[in-house]
Amino acid sequence: MKIKYFAWVAEIIDKREEEIKVPDHVIDVNTLINFLCTMDERYEAAFANRKQIKFAINQKLSRSNAKITNNDEVAFFPPMTGG
Repeated sequence: MKIKYFAWVAEIIDKREEEIKVPDHVIDVNTLINFLCTMDERYEAAFANRKQIKFAINQKLSRSNAKITNNDEVAFFPPMTGG
């Protein structure tokens, strides 16, 4: 799975993207975040307030219960504002 991080999410995790193989129990964004938080305390810090983070699956805004597979790209980013 390709995972991309943007803005302050990337700054906290200290990476812009990574490719990982997730276990079979990771079936949606919620379980992906739970899995990532077990990997390192930086993920825990970045996802401490999940309501502040938006995400896209294969470049489409998605809900946290949308199904994912190891072939997907998941992106995490803070809400966008215009100006």
